[in-house]
Amino acid sequence: MKLLSIEYIPGQDFEALGMVKGAVVQTKNFGKDFMASMKTLVGGEIAAYTEMLNEARQIAIKRMVDEAKEMGADAVIGIRYGSAQMMSGAAEVLAYGTAVRFK
Repeated sequence: MKLLSIEYIPGQDFEALGMVKGAVVQTKNFGKDFMASMKTLVGGEIAAYTEMLNEARQIAIKRMVDEAKEMGADAVIGIRYGSAQMMSGAAEVLAYGTAVRFK
């Protein structure tokens, strides 16, 4: 499945099937969350949260692709991400785009 952030596929005719999305709420365990809070005192990247968000994006993309496959799509265009903090140490990640079928 082709995944693109642009709104078109150069040289390819297609029909839009509709919007598809995938979402996940992800959290880290207490130990990693505690260590992350300690990191805020000294500064720098909080690797545990970076890892958590990367994992969450992959899950959200997979769910979006699964929904597109159910519609018979060949690609998803215009892909965007959204995120929100649900509670301390937990984030929602949403991936969405337009499912298309090649002509």
